[in-house]
Amino acid sequence: MGRILIAVGLVLVAVGLLVSLGLPIGRLPGDIAIRRGNISFYFPLATSVLASVVLTLLFMFLTRR
Repeated sequence: MGRILIAVGLVLVAVGLLVSLGLPIGRLPGDIAIRRGNISFYFPLATSVLASVVLTLLFMFLTRR
């Protein structure tokens, strides 16, 4: 459990550094954004897929014995 918490913390720090350096996390080309009048809809499809792949690989390497 401790290794997982450390890994999650390191991932959060890395994402924070990337965002502070100007990397547009959350606005990738595959994300869906619809704006009509006063209503806007945003579905982060590509961001969700990327996050899923990264987290799957991270947990796969952490739980390997």
